Amino acid sequence: MKFKKYSYLCTQVLGVMANHKSALKRIRQNEKRKLRNRYYHKTARTALKVLRNETEKSVATEQLPKVISLLDKLVKKNIIHKNKAANLKSKLTKHVNKLA
Repeated sequence: MKFKKYSYLCTQVLGVMANHKSALKRIRQNEKRKLRNRYYHKTARTALKVLRNETEKSVATEQLPKVISLLDKLVKKNIIHKNKAANLKSKLTKHVNKLA
């Protein structure tokens, strides 16, 4: 029976005790989403770091629209808050404009 298999998985591996089949499914879904969201968030943080460390204006100007697009996608997927994305975009734009 599939239910027993997932019950074991959820209680032993994830440390959660669920009594309903739907609760077990929800636990599995949340775990997948958590990993996916962590990947997207880490990718965005890396892109931000690369852009902040850039010293050439031409390269930074080229990267800025890509990073802004990435932030907008994170907002659309509810991974980061829209105000946080707005603040990051503003700071990055100021940084790129300040480069000589």
